[in-house]
Amino acid sequence: MWLEPFLVSTGVVAISEIGDKTQLLAFILAARFKKPLPIILGILVATVANHLLAAMLGVAASHWLSPEVLRWILVAGFFAMAIWVLIPDKAEEDKPRTGMGAFMTTLVTFFLLEMGDKTQIATMALSAKYQAVFVITCGTTLGMMIADVPAVFIGDRLAHRIPLRAVRIVAALLFVGLAGLAMMRVGF
Repeated sequence: MWLEPFLVSTGVVAISEIGDKTQLLAFILAARFKKPLPIILGILVATVANHLLAAMLGVAASHWLSPEVLRWILVAGFFAMAIWVLIPDKAEEDKPRTGMGAFMTTLVTFFLLEMGDKTQIATMALSAKYQAVFVITCGTTLGMMIADVPAVFIGDRLAHRIPLRAVRIVAALLFVGLAGLAMMRVGF
């Protein structure tokens, strides 16, 4: 029972994270600090904290709302995500300037940038659907790491060669498919 939510949450976040502002932040932090391990650990800790909160909120919301209302919210949310992933994110022009080291700078900036981001909203929606806080948190965190760790190592040298438009279209189609599946369960 845990494999489907784990794989779906991993895939959804890994695909939708490509070209996202947090992935672009990973490029910037890697170029600035040139210390991959503290940056990767900062991404991991920030993502676990952020997505755990989102998953718990998603499960709580599913208890407050009727199943029919929740399904329609999920359908609308997945369609909104399909549109949202088509809109490119832009990295901040300035590199983060703080007195903190690579780990703390990454932890704080990633946690804050994920607030209200499409991956956090996807985490809430998936958690509400599957009722599996731990599994969804693990899956979405793995998806984030799949997308962001290579960004730390590759840096901006390869970023200009990735066809982000094609990736965004694939991610949008994935969200439309999820919306379609949710609509079939509603009986639309």
